[in-house]
Amino acid sequence: MKALVELLARSLVERPDAVEVRVVDAPQETVIELQVAAEDVGKIIGRGGRVIKAIRTLARAAATRSGKRVNVEVLRP
Repeated sequence: MKALVELLARSLVERPDAVEVRVVDAPQETVIELQVAAEDVGKIIGRGGRVIKAIRTLARAAATRSGKRVNVEVLRP
Protein backbone atom coordinates (compact mmCIF):
# COMPACT_ATOMS: atom_id res chain seq x y z
CA MET A 1 0.00 0.00 0.00
CA LYS A 2 2.84 2.35 0.80
CA ALA A 3 4.34 1.82 -2.65
CA LEU A 4 0.97 2.42 -4.31
CA VAL A 5 0.36 5.71 -2.49
CA GLU A 6 3.93 6.82 -3.16
CA LEU A 7 3.64 6.03 -6.88
CA LEU A 8 0.36 7.91 -7.20
CA ALA A 9 1.65 10.93 -5.30
CA ARG A 10 4.93 11.14 -7.22
CA SER A 11 3.08 11.07 -10.53
CA LEU A 12 0.80 13.95 -9.51
CA VAL A 13 3.21 16.53 -8.07
CA GLU A 14 5.74 18.95 -9.52
CA ARG A 15 8.46 17.95 -7.04
CA PRO A 16 8.39 14.15 -6.76
CA ASP A 17 11.63 14.15 -4.74
CA ALA A 18 9.80 15.92 -1.89
CA VAL A 19 7.21 13.15 -1.47
CA GLU A 20 7.47 11.28 1.83
CA VAL A 21 5.25 8.37 2.82
CA ARG A 22 5.23 6.89 6.31
CA VAL A 23 3.16 3.97 7.60
CA VAL A 24 1.86 3.93 11.16
CA ASP A 25 0.47 0.54 12.18
CA ALA A 26 -2.16 0.17 14.85
CA PRO A 27 -4.04 -2.98 15.89
CA GLN A 28 -7.22 -2.10 13.99
CA GLU A 29 -6.03 0.41 11.39
CA THR A 30 -3.04 1.37 9.29
CA VAL A 31 -2.47 5.08 8.74
CA ILE A 32 -0.45 6.16 5.72
CA GLU A 33 0.93 9.66 6.21
CA LEU A 34 1.67 11.51 2.98
CA GLN A 35 3.79 14.65 2.98
CA VAL A 36 4.55 16.70 -0.14
CA ALA A 37 6.05 20.11 -0.87
CA ALA A 38 3.91 23.10 0.13
CA GLU A 39 3.19 24.07 -3.46
CA ASP A 40 1.98 20.52 -4.28
CA VAL A 41 -0.58 20.09 -1.50
CA GLY A 42 -3.37 21.43 -3.71
CA LYS A 43 -2.56 18.92 -6.43
CA ILE A 44 -2.78 16.03 -3.98
CA ILE A 45 -6.04 17.21 -2.45
CA GLY A 46 -7.66 18.25 -5.72
CA ARG A 47 -10.75 20.33 -6.31
CA GLY A 48 -13.21 19.51 -3.58
CA GLY A 49 -10.94 16.72 -2.30
CA ARG A 50 -11.55 14.49 -5.30
CA VAL A 51 -7.93 13.41 -5.81
CA ILE A 52 -7.21 12.47 -2.19
CA LYS A 53 -10.56 10.68 -2.03
CA ALA A 54 -9.56 8.59 -5.05
CA ILE A 55 -6.16 7.81 -3.50
CA ARG A 56 -7.89 6.72 -0.27
CA THR A 57 -10.29 4.52 -2.24
CA LEU A 58 -7.45 2.80 -4.08
CA ALA A 59 -5.50 2.26 -0.84
CA ARG A 60 -8.55 0.77 0.88
CA ALA A 61 -9.18 -1.52 -2.07
CA ALA A 62 -5.56 -2.71 -1.98
CA ALA A 63 -5.82 -3.35 1.78
CA THR A 64 -8.89 -5.57 1.67
CA ARG A 65 -6.73 -8.70 1.47
CA SER A 66 -5.01 -7.94 4.75
CA GLY A 67 -8.29 -7.39 6.58
CA LYS A 68 -7.16 -4.07 8.04
CA ARG A 69 -8.63 -0.64 7.64
CA VAL A 70 -6.43 1.89 5.88
CA ASN A 71 -6.56 5.65 6.06
CA VAL A 72 -4.43 8.08 4.04
CA GLU A 73 -3.68 11.44 5.66
CA VAL A 74 -2.03 14.44 4.01
CA LEU A 75 0.35 16.19 6.38
CA ARG A 76 0.86 19.92 5.99
CA PRO A 77 4.51 20.96 5.53
